[in-house]
Amino acid sequence: MRPAAALAVLALAPLAWPQQPPAEPFGPLLDRIWQGVQRAQNTTRTGRGTITETRTSKMLARPLVFHGKFQASGLTKFYLEYVEPEPVRIVFNQDYLNVTTGGDKKTTEVLKVGEQVRRTQSYFSRENSIGHLKENFTIAVTENRAGYEMRLVPKSPRFKKRINYVVVQLNRDDFLLRSLEVDGASGVNSRFEIHMDAINAPVDENLFKVYRP
Repeated sequence: MRPAAALAVLALAPLAWPQQPPAEPFGPLLDRIWQGVQRAQNTTRTGRGTITETRTSKMLARPLVFHGKFQASGLTKFYLEYVEPEPVRIVFNQDYLNVTTGGDKKTTEVLKVGEQVRRTQSYFSRENSIGHLKENFTIAVTENRAGYEMRLVPKSPRFKKRINYVVVQLNRDDFLLRSLEVDGASGVNSRFEIHMDAINAPVDENLFKVYRP
């Protein structure tokens, strides 16, 4: 699955700071973060904003930088459109993911990923998910003036064969996702910088229309 499509599945430290405090493997800070994430999930119904993905790899002569916009409704609808350097549109609605590429001659790939998305959401975002994460990942958390950072390094074979590490950064005030970095075992590293323009505002339902076979 493309890195941006993986972001759709998951969706649903300032430089001036001299140094971060020692990372806590577990403890009060992790509990505080987890409680904040649960509150954010319960109070955030919709969101829209902009996103920048920076993709690096030993196979690339230089980093690829993608700029786009997104809208989300609950955990079942997600729209992401990259406008540069090349147009890519990703739409998830209930069970289906559509990935449309190309300019004048568009091609749309239709994927049935609903079960995978729900399994991922259940694993990472439910109230008891922290137990699963502790079992399969080494977790380090830090706090700075901008918010919180969680670094997850897999320790179970099924995750080790896919990813080297994941870094999640959350806002201090609302615990919403600020950035996500996924370092894949394939050698591709993708970092997503996320800026929320509006929360719990009306969204365009037409954007979430998908092709179904």
